[in-house]
Amino acid sequence: MANGSAIRIGIISDTHSLLRPEIASVFHNVDRILHAGDVGDAEILRKLSSIAPTTAVRGNTDFAPGCVDLPLCETLSIGAAEIYMHHGHLDELDIVPAGTNVVVTGHTHAPLIRWRDDVLFINPGSAGPRRFHLPVSVALLTIMSHARSAQIVELRA
Repeated sequence: MANGSAIRIGIISDTHSLLRPEIASVFHNVDRILHAGDVGDAEILRKLSSIAPTTAVRGNTDFAPGCVDLPLCETLSIGAAEIYMHHGHLDELDIVPAGTNVVVTGHTHAPLIRWRDDVLFINPGSAGPRRFHLPVSVALLTIMSHARSAQIVELRA
């Protein structure tokens, strides 16, 4: 993790077998990467892991070898963040495990940062092929002590 008190997490989703070259520069100083599904090709996860330790969940289109066996959801404790991650195609979208203070999803291709009570919901949007006239984007999550903040980073399309 980071030497100082801040932990930076790169969040990506819906790559659909396309890892854009600018991801390496956007995520160059992150401590960890979370991929919220629809990876498309396990090579994407290998390349992301060369930047920082990477955790991924399976999306609704992840049938390729190396992706089909990804878990549907993950819970992670990173610093002061208790993270629940799933692709977003689950019926239980509004069910958040007790103690969770960050929820990471993908699926809609629409970037979103929203607070509900004390829980930060993050959808980084889609970093893969442009779809639905939505921006191509990822997110950055910063964790400091008990504070959590996130930002959407738009990529060239």
